[in-house]
Amino acid sequence: MSLIPNLDLSHWTSGSTADKKAFAADLGKAYTDIGFVTIKNHGFSDAMQTQLYNEVAAFFTLDTDTKKKYELEKLAGQRGYTSFGREHAKGIEAADLKEFWQVGQPAPAYNGPEYHNNISVSERPELAPTFVNAYQQLERIGMELLSAIATYLELNADYFEPWVKGGNSIIRAIHYPPITSDPGDSVRAGQHEDINLITLLMGASAEGLEVLNKQDQWVGITAIPGSLVVNVGDMLQRLTNGYLKSTTHRVVNPPEEKWSEPRYSIPFFLHPVGKMPLNALAQCISDTRPRAFDDITAGDYLDERLVEIGLKKN
Repeated sequence: MSLIPNLDLSHWTSGSTADKKAFAADLGKAYTDIGFVTIKNHGFSDAMQTQLYNEVAAFFTLDTDTKKKYELEKLAGQRGYTSFGREHAKGIEAADLKEFWQVGQPAPAYNGPEYHNNISVSERPELAPTFVNAYQQLERIGMELLSAIATYLELNADYFEPWVKGGNSIIRAIHYPPITSDPGDSVRAGQHEDINLITLLMGASAEGLEVLNKQDQWVGITAIPGSLVVNVGDMLQRLTNGYLKSTTHRVVNPPEEKWSEPRYSIPFFLHPVGKMPLNALAQCISDTRPRAFDDITAGDYLDERLVEIGLKKN
Protein backbone atom coordinates (compact mmCIF):
# COMPACT_ATOMS: atom_id res chain seq x y z
CA MET A 1 0.00 0.00 0.00
CA SER A 2 3.01 2.34 0.38
CA LEU A 3 3.02 2.61 -3.42
CA ILE A 4 -0.64 3.65 -3.61
CA PRO A 5 -1.25 7.27 -2.52
CA ASN A 6 -4.34 8.18 -0.52
CA LEU A 7 -5.71 11.48 -1.85
CA ASP A 8 -8.36 13.76 -0.35
CA LEU A 9 -11.08 14.45 -2.94
CA SER A 10 -12.38 17.41 -0.93
CA HIS A 11 -9.21 19.25 -1.95
CA TRP A 12 -10.59 19.09 -5.50
CA THR A 13 -14.31 19.55 -4.85
CA SER A 14 -14.12 22.35 -2.26
CA GLY A 15 -10.48 23.40 -1.97
CA SER A 16 -8.67 26.53 -3.05
CA THR A 17 -7.22 27.01 -6.52
CA ALA A 18 -3.87 25.83 -5.14
CA ASP A 19 -5.53 22.77 -3.55
CA LYS A 20 -7.15 21.84 -6.84
CA LYS A 21 -3.90 22.22 -8.75
CA ALA A 22 -2.03 20.08 -6.22
CA PHE A 23 -4.74 17.39 -6.24
CA ALA A 24 -4.71 17.17 -10.05
CA ALA A 25 -0.89 16.95 -10.04
CA ASP A 26 -0.86 14.21 -7.38
CA LEU A 27 -3.56 12.26 -9.19
CA GLY A 28 -1.73 12.55 -12.51
CA LYS A 29 1.58 11.46 -11.00
CA ALA A 30 -0.03 8.38 -9.45
CA TYR A 31 -1.70 7.50 -12.75
CA THR A 32 1.52 7.85 -14.72
CA ASP A 33 3.47 5.83 -12.14
CA ILE A 34 1.20 2.91 -11.18
CA GLY A 35 -2.35 3.66 -12.35
CA PHE A 36 -4.00 3.33 -8.91
CA VAL A 37 -4.93 5.69 -6.06
CA THR A 38 -7.20 5.57 -3.05
CA ILE A 39 -9.58 8.47 -2.43
CA LYS A 40 -11.00 9.71 0.88
CA ASN A 41 -13.68 12.32 1.65
CA HIS A 42 -15.52 11.34 -1.52
CA GLY A 43 -19.10 11.51 -0.20
CA PHE A 44 -20.08 7.86 -0.72
CA SER A 45 -21.34 6.99 2.75
CA ASP A 46 -20.55 3.90 4.80
CA ALA A 47 -24.31 3.44 5.23
CA MET A 48 -24.82 3.32 1.45
CA GLN A 49 -21.97 0.83 1.10
CA THR A 50 -23.37 -1.38 3.86
CA GLN A 51 -26.86 -1.35 2.33
CA LEU A 52 -25.43 -2.24 -1.07
CA TYR A 53 -23.36 -5.14 0.23
CA ASN A 54 -26.30 -6.47 2.25
CA GLU A 55 -28.51 -6.50 -0.86
CA VAL A 56 -25.76 -8.12 -2.91
CA ALA A 57 -25.15 -10.88 -0.37
CA ALA A 58 -28.88 -11.58 -0.15
CA PHE A 59 -29.21 -11.82 -3.94
CA PHE A 60 -26.33 -14.25 -4.33
CA THR A 61 -27.76 -16.56 -1.66
CA LEU A 62 -30.75 -17.21 -3.96
CA ASP A 63 -30.69 -20.63 -5.60
CA THR A 64 -29.11 -20.99 -9.03
CA ASP A 65 -32.38 -21.52 -10.90
CA THR A 66 -33.81 -18.32 -9.43
CA LYS A 67 -30.73 -16.29 -10.35
CA LYS A 68 -30.72 -17.70 -13.88
CA LYS A 69 -34.19 -16.22 -14.44
CA TYR A 70 -32.37 -12.88 -14.61
CA GLU A 71 -29.63 -13.91 -17.03
CA LEU A 72 -29.99 -12.64 -20.60
CA GLU A 73 -26.99 -13.90 -22.55
CA LYS A 74 -27.73 -11.63 -25.52
CA LEU A 75 -26.81 -8.65 -23.31
CA ALA A 76 -23.22 -9.96 -22.95
CA GLY A 77 -23.16 -9.55 -19.19
CA GLN A 78 -24.04 -5.85 -19.39
CA ARG A 79 -27.27 -6.13 -17.39
CA GLY A 80 -28.64 -8.54 -14.82
CA TYR A 81 -27.09 -11.84 -13.79
CA THR A 82 -24.06 -13.59 -15.29
CA SER A 83 -23.47 -17.22 -14.31
CA PHE A 84 -20.47 -18.60 -12.50
CA GLY A 85 -17.57 -19.38 -14.83
CA ARG A 86 -18.76 -17.50 -17.94
CA GLU A 87 -16.08 -14.81 -17.91
CA HIS A 88 -12.32 -15.25 -18.29
CA ALA A 89 -9.44 -12.80 -18.51
CA LYS A 90 -8.19 -11.80 -21.96
CA GLY A 91 -5.77 -14.40 -23.28
CA ILE A 92 -6.50 -16.88 -20.47
CA GLU A 93 -8.64 -19.96 -21.14
CA ALA A 94 -9.38 -20.85 -17.51
CA ALA A 95 -12.66 -19.33 -16.33
CA ASP A 96 -12.73 -16.89 -13.42
CA LEU A 97 -14.23 -18.25 -10.21
CA LYS A 98 -17.06 -15.72 -10.00
CA GLU A 99 -20.65 -14.82 -10.81
CA PHE A 100 -21.92 -11.27 -11.04
CA TRP A 101 -24.80 -8.81 -11.32
CA GLN A 102 -24.66 -5.67 -13.45
CA VAL A 103 -26.68 -2.46 -13.51
CA GLY A 104 -26.31 0.17 -16.22
CA GLN A 105 -27.17 3.80 -16.85
CA PRO A 106 -30.55 4.79 -15.36
CA ALA A 107 -30.51 8.14 -17.23
CA PRO A 108 -29.09 7.57 -20.75
CA ALA A 109 -27.63 10.52 -22.62
CA TYR A 110 -29.42 9.51 -25.83
CA ASN A 111 -31.08 6.51 -27.47
CA GLY A 112 -28.14 4.30 -28.39
CA PRO A 113 -27.49 0.60 -28.97
CA GLU A 114 -25.34 0.33 -25.84
CA TYR A 115 -28.25 1.13 -23.53
CA HIS A 116 -30.51 -1.60 -22.17
CA ASN A 117 -33.19 -1.66 -19.52
CA ASN A 118 -32.03 -2.60 -16.06
CA ILE A 119 -33.48 -5.74 -14.50
CA SER A 120 -35.47 -5.91 -11.27
CA VAL A 121 -35.50 -8.96 -9.01
CA SER A 122 -38.92 -9.83 -7.65
CA GLU A 123 -37.39 -11.79 -4.75
CA ARG A 124 -35.33 -8.72 -3.72
CA PRO A 125 -37.43 -5.61 -4.47
CA GLU A 126 -34.91 -3.27 -2.83
CA LEU A 127 -32.00 -4.47 -4.97
CA ALA A 128 -32.79 -2.28 -8.00
CA PRO A 129 -33.39 1.05 -6.20
CA THR A 130 -30.34 0.50 -4.00
CA PHE A 131 -28.16 -0.01 -7.07
CA VAL A 132 -29.56 3.03 -8.86
CA ASN A 133 -28.87 5.20 -5.79
CA ALA A 134 -25.30 3.90 -5.57
CA TYR A 135 -24.83 4.27 -9.33
CA GLN A 136 -25.78 7.94 -9.31
CA GLN A 137 -23.51 8.72 -6.36
CA LEU A 138 -20.53 6.92 -7.89
CA GLU A 139 -21.08 8.54 -11.30
CA ARG A 140 -20.94 11.95 -9.61
CA ILE A 141 -17.67 11.08 -7.83
CA GLY A 142 -16.23 9.68 -11.04
CA MET A 143 -17.07 12.86 -12.93
CA GLU A 144 -15.15 14.91 -10.36
CA LEU A 145 -12.11 12.67 -10.79
CA LEU A 146 -12.31 12.90 -14.58
CA SER A 147 -12.44 16.69 -14.25
CA ALA A 148 -9.20 16.58 -12.24
CA ILE A 149 -7.64 14.24 -14.82
CA ALA A 150 -8.65 16.63 -17.62
CA THR A 151 -7.02 19.48 -15.72
CA TYR A 152 -3.82 17.45 -15.31
CA LEU A 153 -3.82 16.79 -19.07
CA GLU A 154 -4.24 20.54 -19.71
CA LEU A 155 -7.71 20.07 -21.17
CA ASN A 156 -10.81 22.00 -20.19
CA ALA A 157 -11.99 20.73 -16.80
CA ASP A 158 -15.34 19.72 -18.35
CA TYR A 159 -13.72 17.86 -21.29
CA PHE A 160 -15.18 14.48 -20.32
CA GLU A 161 -18.63 15.67 -19.24
CA PRO A 162 -20.47 15.49 -22.61
CA TRP A 163 -19.01 12.05 -23.25
CA VAL A 164 -19.48 10.48 -19.80
CA LYS A 165 -22.46 12.06 -18.05
CA GLY A 166 -25.36 9.80 -18.97
CA GLY A 167 -22.85 7.45 -20.60
CA ASN A 168 -22.44 3.69 -20.65
CA SER A 169 -21.07 3.18 -17.13
CA ILE A 170 -21.70 -0.07 -15.28
CA ILE A 171 -21.87 -1.02 -11.61
CA ARG A 172 -21.03 -4.68 -11.10
CA ALA A 173 -21.56 -6.77 -7.97
CA ILE A 174 -19.19 -9.76 -7.98
CA HIS A 175 -19.53 -12.87 -5.87
CA TYR A 176 -16.56 -15.19 -5.55
CA PRO A 177 -18.11 -18.26 -3.90
CA PRO A 178 -16.31 -20.56 -1.47
CA ILE A 179 -13.83 -22.83 -3.23
CA THR A 180 -14.97 -26.40 -2.64
CA SER A 181 -12.38 -28.36 -4.65
CA ASP A 182 -9.01 -27.90 -6.32
CA PRO A 183 -9.55 -24.96 -8.72
CA GLY A 184 -6.74 -26.01 -11.05
CA ASP A 185 -5.64 -23.06 -13.17
CA SER A 186 -8.68 -20.95 -12.33
CA VAL A 187 -8.40 -17.98 -9.97
CA ARG A 188 -11.04 -15.62 -8.70
CA ALA A 189 -10.09 -13.08 -11.38
CA GLY A 190 -7.23 -13.66 -13.79
CA GLN A 191 -4.73 -10.87 -14.42
CA HIS A 192 -6.28 -8.20 -16.59
CA GLU A 193 -6.69 -4.51 -17.26
CA ASP A 194 -10.07 -2.80 -17.00
CA ILE A 195 -11.77 -1.81 -20.26
CA ASN A 196 -13.22 1.57 -19.27
CA LEU A 197 -11.92 5.08 -18.44
CA ILE A 198 -11.60 4.74 -14.65
CA THR A 199 -12.88 2.23 -12.09
CA LEU A 200 -14.10 3.10 -8.60
CA LEU A 201 -13.98 0.24 -6.08
CA MET A 202 -15.37 0.34 -2.57
CA GLY A 203 -13.85 -1.95 0.06
CA ALA A 204 -14.18 -5.62 -0.85
CA SER A 205 -15.28 -8.14 1.76
CA ALA A 206 -12.00 -10.06 1.73
CA GLU A 207 -8.41 -9.67 0.64
CA GLY A 208 -7.12 -10.83 -2.72
CA LEU A 209 -6.74 -7.79 -5.03
CA GLU A 210 -3.17 -7.44 -6.32
CA VAL A 211 -1.54 -4.91 -8.66
CA LEU A 212 1.52 -5.51 -10.88
CA ASN A 213 4.08 -2.74 -10.31
CA LYS A 214 6.88 -1.53 -12.59
CA GLN A 215 9.27 -4.08 -11.08
CA ASP A 216 6.92 -6.91 -12.16
CA GLN A 217 6.02 -7.54 -8.52
CA TRP A 218 2.48 -8.25 -7.35
CA VAL A 219 1.44 -5.79 -4.63
CA GLY A 220 -1.62 -6.47 -2.48
CA ILE A 221 -4.22 -3.69 -2.16
CA THR A 222 -6.79 -3.48 0.60
CA ALA A 223 -8.94 -0.36 0.63
CA ILE A 224 -8.32 1.97 3.55
CA PRO A 225 -11.55 2.18 5.59
CA GLY A 226 -13.68 4.98 4.20
CA SER A 227 -11.68 5.22 0.96
CA LEU A 228 -12.35 4.19 -2.61
CA VAL A 229 -9.73 2.53 -4.82
CA VAL A 230 -9.67 4.26 -8.23
CA ASN A 231 -7.67 2.97 -11.20
CA VAL A 232 -7.10 3.82 -14.84
CA GLY A 233 -8.72 1.64 -17.52
CA ASP A 234 -7.69 0.86 -21.08
CA MET A 235 -9.90 3.53 -22.65
CA LEU A 236 -8.13 6.31 -20.75
CA GLN A 237 -4.78 4.69 -21.51
CA ARG A 238 -5.60 4.72 -25.23
CA LEU A 239 -6.85 8.32 -25.09
CA THR A 240 -3.57 9.42 -23.47
CA ASN A 241 -1.39 7.27 -25.75
CA GLY A 242 -0.18 5.22 -22.78
CA TYR A 243 0.74 8.27 -20.70
CA LEU A 244 -1.74 7.29 -17.99
CA LYS A 245 -1.31 3.62 -17.09
CA SER A 246 -3.96 0.93 -17.18
CA THR A 247 -2.31 -1.32 -14.64
CA THR A 248 -2.54 -5.10 -14.65
CA HIS A 249 -4.33 -6.49 -11.60
CA ARG A 250 -5.92 -9.73 -10.43
CA VAL A 251 -7.84 -11.34 -7.57
CA VAL A 252 -5.94 -14.34 -6.26
CA ASN A 253 -7.38 -17.35 -4.50
CA PRO A 254 -7.08 -17.34 -0.72
CA PRO A 255 -4.89 -19.89 1.08
CA GLU A 256 -6.59 -23.27 1.30
CA GLU A 257 -7.55 -22.80 4.93
CA LYS A 258 -9.70 -19.84 3.80
CA TRP A 259 -11.31 -21.50 0.76
CA SER A 260 -14.63 -21.64 2.62
CA GLU A 261 -14.81 -17.83 2.81
CA PRO A 262 -16.71 -16.09 -0.01
CA ARG A 263 -15.61 -12.72 -1.37
CA TYR A 264 -17.80 -9.86 -2.58
CA SER A 265 -16.65 -6.86 -4.59
CA ILE A 266 -18.57 -3.95 -6.18
CA PRO A 267 -16.64 -1.97 -8.81
CA PHE A 268 -18.12 0.95 -10.75
CA PHE A 269 -16.77 1.07 -14.31
CA LEU A 270 -16.95 4.59 -15.74
CA HIS A 271 -17.63 4.31 -19.48
CA PRO A 272 -18.30 7.08 -21.99
CA VAL A 273 -21.01 7.00 -24.62
CA GLY A 274 -20.21 4.51 -27.36
CA LYS A 275 -19.56 7.18 -29.99
CA MET A 276 -16.72 8.84 -28.05
CA PRO A 277 -13.48 8.63 -30.07
CA LEU A 278 -10.54 7.16 -28.17
CA ASN A 279 -8.05 8.69 -30.63
CA ALA A 280 -4.85 9.69 -28.84
CA LEU A 281 -4.79 13.29 -27.64
CA ALA A 282 -2.35 15.44 -29.62
CA GLN A 283 -0.50 16.56 -26.47
CA CYS A 284 0.21 12.92 -25.61
CA ILE A 285 2.01 12.18 -28.90
CA SER A 286 5.65 13.12 -29.43
CA ASP A 287 8.86 11.89 -31.03
CA THR A 288 9.65 10.00 -27.83
CA ARG A 289 6.07 8.79 -27.45
CA PRO A 290 4.80 7.92 -30.94
CA ARG A 291 1.18 6.95 -31.49
CA ALA A 292 0.73 3.51 -29.87
CA PHE A 293 -2.91 2.66 -30.67
CA ASP A 294 -5.20 2.67 -33.68
CA ASP A 295 -8.15 5.08 -33.67
CA ILE A 296 -11.37 3.52 -32.40
CA THR A 297 -14.61 4.53 -30.71
CA ALA A 298 -15.43 3.54 -27.15
CA GLY A 299 -18.36 1.40 -28.33
CA ASP A 300 -16.30 -0.58 -30.85
CA TYR A 301 -13.51 -1.06 -28.34
CA LEU A 302 -15.96 -2.34 -25.72
CA ASP A 303 -17.38 -4.84 -28.21
CA GLU A 304 -13.87 -6.11 -29.02
CA ARG A 305 -13.05 -6.66 -25.37
CA LEU A 306 -16.36 -8.34 -24.52
CA VAL A 307 -15.58 -10.92 -27.21
CA GLU A 308 -12.06 -11.42 -25.86
CA ILE A 309 -13.28 -12.14 -22.32
CA GLY A 310 -15.99 -14.56 -23.43
CA LEU A 311 -19.12 -12.51 -22.74
CA LYS A 312 -19.98 -11.77 -26.37
CA LYS A 313 -19.83 -13.82 -29.55
CA ASN A 314 -18.38 -12.55 -32.83
